[in-house]
Amino acid sequence: MSVGRSDRRTVGLRLLLAFAAVACHGDREPQAFPIPGDAGDRIIVEVLNASGKPGLARVGTRLLRQAGIDVVSFGNAPGMGLPLDSTRILIRRGPASVGARIRKALDVGTVIVRPDSTRLLDASVLLGSDFRPRAELHP
Repeated sequence: MSVGRSDRRTVGLRLLLAFAAVACHGDREPQAFPIPGDAGDRIIVEVLNASGKPGLARVGTRLLRQAGIDVVSFGNAPGMGLPLDSTRILIRRGPASVGARIRKALDVGTVIVRPDSTRLLDASVLLGSDFRPRAELHP
């Protein structure tokens, strides 16, 4: 009989600890990222890795989204023979100030106005080998 009581106490203790953990977690406010367009004009971009280093498009996307820029697609740049030395921000529509906001978020890049009405984007970001994002700690 004492084995049954011990098991019930263990289960009860585990439930109590689980409820306490859930209750304590509610004190922290979740970190919210900016909503694209809330702090100004909405900027719609694509991020393409043209450096040859794997994973840079995903990192660039994360940085731009944290800055409130709407990234609708990311991946490797198609048809790139040689890797790009420097990051290029190609303005597809709108003013060149769009490129300045993207450049500020990435801390790198040359803004080039290259209108393209076939793309439904404000800018295309071609990440070159000069894009070296700062290391982030993830929870």
